[in-house]
Amino acid sequence: MEKRIYNEQTGISYTLQGDYYLPDLALPDQEDKPIGLWGQRHLRYIKQHRKILYINLLTSGKLNEHLADTDKQADNMFSRLVNQMAEREGVTEQLKADNQTEWVTQMNNIRSRVSEIVNNDIIYN
Repeated sequence: MEKRIYNEQTGISYTLQGDYYLPDLALPDQEDKPIGLWGQRHLRYIKQHRKILYINLLTSGKLNEHLADTDKQADNMFSRLVNQMAEREGVTEQLKADNQTEWVTQMNNIRSRVSEIVNNDIIYN
């Protein structure tokens, strides 16, 4: 038996694995973009809860691009909302200089609330 065969009708080559010929399939090349925290969270979510979307993005070669865009969008939203909420609630550099503990407490509270907003609006959507 031949190790490899090529089907001219379908344009697919096959390799002998044990007693069966399996198609030689490969995913399309993807541009490798860095993915941060938000992108990793979104990847975990779509793998577990949106499997069809995950498979479609993976097989079309657009998964990495989608995750990088989601990460960038979430990071921008996070930064913007933290700044807006800190300004609205009076968490300033003056407070940081006067009472660091209070500043850290308030900023942690703001960051926690903003994380929930970003998770709800972008990551788990």
